[in-house]
Amino acid sequence: QLQASGGGLVQAGGSLRLSCAASGRAFSRYNMAWFRQAPGKEREFVAAIGWTYGRTYYADSVKGRFTISRDNAESTVYLQMNSLKPEDTALYYCAADYNNIRVQYFLGAYEYWGQGTLVTVSS
Repeated sequence: QLQASGGGLVQAGGSLRLSCAASGRAFSRYNMAWFRQAPGKEREFVAAIGWTYGRTYYADSVKGRFTISRDNAESTVYLQMNSLKPEDTALYYCAADYNNIRVQYFLGAYEYWGQGTLVTVSS
């Protein structure tokens, strides 16, 4: 089970930190990712972090502004979002893929999903 939090309303140029707390079996063996879905658009990949070496992966649209990290002791994954833009406005979902050697970018690879947390960036 995944519980996302930390969304809110922020002005352009501001920052937010999303959290996703996991419960259940060994969090340390999950690839974790964040996806987002803007109104009227499809859900898209934002960032991911692998369980094997902790490598991180980002969509081009957020590279250099967002940072994904994980705390295995707390079973939590974070998404630090800086220099936010109005186009970052979306419902943000965390997702988990158990015991996969390869980090995937597509929705179907992830077995578990959080409920989503809304990020609104005003101009």
